[in-house]
Amino acid sequence: MEININCDLGEKSKHHSNENDPELLKIVNSANVACGFHAGDEDSMNQVIRISKENGVSIGAHPSFKDLENFGRKRLNLSPGEIKKLIIDQYEILQKLAQNHGEKVTHMKPHGALNNMACEDLELASILAKTINDIDKNLIYLVPTGSKMEEAAKTLKMKIACEIFADRNYEDDGNLVSRKKPHALIIDPEQAKKHVLTMVKTQSLNCHSGKQIPCEIDSVCIHGDNDNALLTAKSIKANLLENGFKLKPLNDMEKFV
Repeated sequence: MEININCDLGEKSKHHSNENDPELLKIVNSANVACGFHAGDEDSMNQVIRISKENGVSIGAHPSFKDLENFGRKRLNLSPGEIKKLIIDQYEILQKLAQNHGEKVTHMKPHGALNNMACEDLELASILAKTINDIDKNLIYLVPTGSKMEEAAKTLKMKIACEIFADRNYEDDGNLVSRKKPHALIIDPEQAKKHVLTMVKTQSLNCHSGKQIPCEIDSVCIHGDNDNALLTAKSIKANLLENGFKLKPLNDMEKFV
């Protein structure tokens, strides 16, 4: 079975260091690149694109609310037109830089509060899906499995990759446990490794309560913003390979070729 490992990268800001990016790009298969709205700048984007190209990692845009102060994690209520412009602007920023390296943006994954809100709100999810589909029908849309985002994307028959989070716990409704709660994050690499393998093998979410929710899983997201990010990434990759999974960039997976 094929599986993808993705990571949010280029998130240089006062909230987050991107010092692990070069090492993470030797491990993951696809990079979700911050486009300067919640984090990152032209230098960090160019760095991720360049190293991704060297390592055969596919490049995706990671659009967010324009909110450097809160790292894109503050919920904002914008009009459909404003949401559409956010997505298009950030895609175009990254696509232009990628072309300078002879590369292109092959997937999209919304960030932070924008992503969390769209997981719960079908109207917002539909705006995002339509905007991304209108940009390029060949773009792969990386969405949290079981979310309203997946539902909206399926309505438009988009290329969808459903993801789980290696280092986050889930509520019984399938949404992520809020970062405000003490058990939101899975810090221990060993725990994360087992968490991921169980979900990928059973194609179901492991909820913090013990409940399992059947779902589709194409990709595993590893966040680069905790102290154990590298250990977690290495451990998960090795464990998936040892259990017979084939790791591929999103745009090389059989379902999208």
